[in-house]
Amino acid sequence: MPPVIGISTYAEQARWGRVWDMAAALLPRAYVDAVAASGAVPVLLPPVTGAAGAAGAVDRLDGLLLAGGGDIAPDRYGQGAGEHTAGVQGVRDSAESDLLAGALARGMPVLGVCRGMQLLNVARGGSLHQHLPDAVGHDGHRQRPGVFDGHPVTVDADSRLARILGRTRLEVPTYHHQAVAGLGEGVVATAWADDGTVEAVEYAADDRVVGVQWHPEMGEDPTLFGWLTERAAAFHAGGRPTARTAR
Repeated sequence: MPPVIGISTYAEQARWGRVWDMAAALLPRAYVDAVAASGAVPVLLPPVTGAAGAAGAVDRLDGLLLAGGGDIAPDRYGQGAGEHTAGVQGVRDSAESDLLAGALARGMPVLGVCRGMQLLNVARGGSLHQHLPDAVGHDGHRQRPGVFDGHPVTVDADSRLARILGRTRLEVPTYHHQAVAGLGEGVVATAWADDGTVEAVEYAADDRVVGVQWHPEMGEDPTLFGWLTERAAAFHAGGRPTARTAR
């Protein structure tokens, strides 16, 4: 049986068909396609809490993908909201925090993408730059509305991510205006943009957790999704990761 990977979703007002315009739980299709192409079964996880949320879902999963989206509430890392902070949804913050905690408690692999990477840091007491242009002086990480432009990233050669990707320099599809500032407890930065922005993190004591600031689902390299599926398959089988999956 292929492993089952849960993907967190957005809660947004959406339109479809000719007449429908209402609140929806949704996700860009690229995430689903990337997980399915890697050989796993993608399952969408709506942003709900309590028994209908993480408590009811995590025990049925083999891996977790925390997707991108709106900004995390700044009060979760001890700040007031800045003028550019937008898209905050407290229910999603809580739901994804519960999913992460449940996944870590069970020992399953976790991949964080963009907002998902930021959540990995905030969950460990880290902080964020609420508006990255204020910190780096340019708009290179979100150049055009609704377009995933690219920029180069350098990966720590000794990192888990470098072993997964098999290289230390790559061009990545990007779209974000926030980024990791202070690192949380046990969180290690493992990749950076040329301006010093943190582009990837890992949990030092947990080789099942990786986060990237860019959007691999919008690129042509499936390696990260392959890693997640391999680790999820090992978790599903209940055995120790092989030399390949332990990368």
